[in-house]
Amino acid sequence: MTIRKSILLLLFYLPLSVLIIASSAPDARKIMELVYQQDTSKDATWRAVMDVMDKKGNVRSKKFVFRKIGSLGNSKTIIRFTDPAEVRGVGLLSINEGGTADRQWMYTPAIQRIRRIAAQERRQKFLGTDFTNEDMAERVLDDYTYKLLSEGEIVDGRKTYKIEGRPVSADKSQYAYVYLWVPHDTPYTVLAEMYDKEGQRRRILKATQLERISGIWIARRLEMSTPPDQTKTTLVIGEVKFNSGLKSDAFNREALERPDNF
Repeated sequence: MTIRKSILLLLFYLPLSVLIIASSAPDARKIMELVYQQDTSKDATWRAVMDVMDKKGNVRSKKFVFRKIGSLGNSKTIIRFTDPAEVRGVGLLSINEGGTADRQWMYTPAIQRIRRIAAQERRQKFLGTDFTNEDMAERVLDDYTYKLLSEGEIVDGRKTYKIEGRPVSADKSQYAYVYLWVPHDTPYTVLAEMYDKEGQRRRILKATQLERISGIWIARRLEMSTPPDQTKTTLVIGEVKFNSGLKSDAFNREALERPDNF
C-alpha cells in the first residue's frame, strides 16, 4: 500500500469533527461535501417498509424496492412497490444531475402508462405518504448554498452542526430553505426541517438507527412527518446491498415498464 493510499484510508476513518478542524474553521459547504462523499458506492439496492399514519392514528403499510446507480446526488434511482396489491408494480424513476432540473417519471401498471412528473407536481405527496415526489429523489449538492448556524445542538445524544441550505434558484425545490443537522462524529444528516416560501415548517425528516455497511453510513429508520397535516410516514430499511453490478440500462423509461425485474 502506498503512503498516499494509507493517508486517504486514515482520513476516511477519522471523525467528521477532526477532518473539519484539521482543514480550517467549520465550513457548512465542506461538512455537506463530506456527507455526500462518504457514500462511495457505485450502486445500491435495498428493501423497505413504509408505515403511513393519518391524523387519526390509522396505519397503512407499503413495501418497496429501491435501486440506485451513480454517486449520491448524481444518480439514477428507481423505486418499485411490491405490496399491497393496489400499488404493486408502481414505479418512480428519478434522474438527479447537477446543472439540470430533476427529471422524474411514474409508471402505473393498472393503466400501463408512464407519465413525466411536472415541476408543479413535485410538492405533491407520493402515493399518499408524507414524502413528496421531490423528497423521493436525491438532492444535488450544488443545487443549494450552505450556511453554518450553530455547532453544538444535541440530537439523540450527538453534538451536531446545524446548517441552513437554500436552493440556488426557485426551480430547484419546492422549499424556500431547509435546516440540516449533521453529527460531529458521523458524516450523515440525522435531522432535516423543510420550510415553504411563507416560512412555515412543512416537513421534518428524522434518521435513526445509523449503521455502517461496507464502509458506508445508512439510517435503517427514517421518519417523515407533516406538522400542518398531523401525519407521519415511517420507513424501515431491511436488506441492503452495495456494488452488486447494476447496469445503467436498468434505469430508463423502458425498464420502468418492466416491474417483473424486481
